[in-house]
Amino acid sequence: MGILISPKRLFDVPVHARCITPDTFSTLSLSEILNLEVHEGNRKRKLKELFEVSTGPYTSPEGFTIWMKGDFSKVRYIGYGMSTGKIVLEGVAGMHLGEEMKGGFIQVYGDAGSWVGSMMRGGKIEVFGDVGDYTGAAYRGSGRGMRGGEIIVHGNALNETGCYMRGGLIKVYGSVGQFTGMHMHGGTIMVGGETEGRDGAEMTKGKIVILGKVPSLLPTFKIEAIKPRVKVGEERVEGPFYMFTGDLAENGEGKLYVSKNKNPHLKEFEKYLSPVKVR
Repeated sequence: MGILISPKRLFDVPVHARCITPDTFSTLSLSEILNLEVHEGNRKRKLKELFEVSTGPYTSPEGFTIWMKGDFSKVRYIGYGMSTGKIVLEGVAGMHLGEEMKGGFIQVYGDAGSWVGSMMRGGKIEVFGDVGDYTGAAYRGSGRGMRGGEIIVHGNALNETGCYMRGGLIKVYGSVGQFTGMHMHGGTIMVGGETEGRDGAEMTKGKIVILGKVPSLLPTFKIEAIKPRVKVGEERVEGPFYMFTGDLAENGEGKLYVSKNKNPHLKEFEKYLSPVKVR
């Protein structure tokens, strides 16, 4: 059995709905699900007051499935802390999608707001549109971002993707904003398009791979080699890539790989390479 959810109307204020997870729904009857509590702004509501909810044969290999159709752009915390099952959303997802996720699979056939996969530890999130700021990042004031799992974005992402990231994998096939991998302590970020710069600021460990153009690099990164390819998760991505280490302002040992062919303006760094490292 699975659940189908659609909004009854467009929402004017944010709706906090941490209860929308396979973990919660799979243990309850339909009547119990309908009476789950959510918040619309500062008012408590029952799920049935805001959403049409029905049961059906919405199953998947991942197990119990929640199928969501419509505009959920104001609905926050969908899939919060989930550890099993699957959520399929056809429409727009709100902020904090899959926050603190431990397992399972979320697919969004549309865009998603900021904080996708914030502090997630496992599972997989796939967005077939664009996402906002702070994908896989930590909360403000926290130093522990994404620690495991995988986030795949087929569109673009805004600023501070992977901020304070400690593990896991983020792939953005489009372009990103500024400060990708800021304060990064581990894990891997791949960007298929361009960045707006300041990549890897204050990173100490981890790997950032940029297949597109970068406007410039921070002066606290040191060129180490030119690599023919680089490993991203289980995949080997063909280069060549300039490999930099940093952020040296933090005594960092992070790795920043930047496409050589897409960034001819970085050729000047080659003079700092030892001949034996160029291949």
